[in-house]
Amino acid sequence: MAVVGWDIGGAHLKAARTENGRIIAAVQVAAPLRLGLERLAQAFAEAKALIGPADCQTVTMTGELADTFSSHAEGVATLVSMAVRELAPSRVNIYAGRAGFVAPTDAFKHAADIASANWFASASVVGRAIDSSLFMDMGSTTTDIVPIVNGVVAARGYTDAERLAKGELVYTGLVRSFLIATAGRVPFAGGWTELIRENFANMADVHRILGSLPDGADQMASADGRAKTIVASQARLARMVGRDIDDADPSAWTALAQYFAEAQIRAITDGGMLVLSQGQLPANAPVVTAGIGAGLLREVARRLSRNCVEFEALIDTAPGVRAAVSSVAPAAAVAILGSVACGDAENVQCQRAAASAQI
Repeated sequence: MAVVGWDIGGAHLKAARTENGRIIAAVQVAAPLRLGLERLAQAFAEAKALIGPADCQTVTMTGELADTFSSHAEGVATLVSMAVRELAPSRVNIYAGRAGFVAPTDAFKHAADIASANWFASASVVGRAIDSSLFMDMGSTTTDIVPIVNGVVAARGYTDAERLAKGELVYTGLVRSFLIATAGRVPFAGGWTELIRENFANMADVHRILGSLPDGADQMASADGRAKTIVASQARLARMVGRDIDDADPSAWTALAQYFAEAQIRAITDGGMLVLSQGQLPANAPVVTAGIGAGLLREVARRLSRNCVEFEALIDTAPGVRAAVSSVAPAAAVAILGSVACGDAENVQCQRAAASAQI
């Protein structure tokens, strides 16, 4: 059976295709919801052409958080309706996290479970493969930090608000995070300087300068609409401290980028330490990494004195797809979990069995 899993985010649309439980294709398409639903419709068309048809489609989301919508519930309802329309005539199952899979017609009454539940899918798949671990997924905008104990998702929070409060959701990502949200002040020219509180540059610029930005990870326009080169990124970084690129040597901009990267890693490490301080995980439980920021998460694992395991190593994946699968982990997860739900459209209990953990 072929199942395609979808993750509708606020900036990207991600999809993964499974055949007989094996991931054979994965794709990510830029689809910032702030540009309107028309762009998302285009992204669906682009992704479908790349991922291929399937009788059953499974959907998770975080895009309901976008300010395109007046509330989470409105966002869920709109995105579910759009997914059903764009994926017709395939059967569509909606992932509701702790409630399992639900029919699109039942999505509104499960809106609180559906909203931003993609992390729960990924963590549930990890729990099937490793008894206890600390799962981390760093995307373009956020980083998830999820404890898994005895194969069960052991997060203390479920909604975004709850997870933010518990340190299980850190709002920093490899690409889209604003520098003014990453550090309050920075060392430059031998002293501390405040930042200009404008969105002149983002973390994509930092990682581009440092050579830590994976190919294809930055699908958004730059902050000033100019080129995505190291020199252009240095120029954007200079504006953050009220300067032009020619006001200092390239080494100064590299050092400034290193500070922003360090601040980001510290924020994630702090979140990991907060979660680990609950004392749920054994000392030998590894960190499982996923996302376009998996490389940075390896450094976080080192700082936490934990072994590191890659998400894509835990699932059956075709050769040549592994790196892409890490970047679309929630889409791959709902495709894997959804094979149960897609087996019996009439059996609600069977659909809910696809959720391998409960909070």
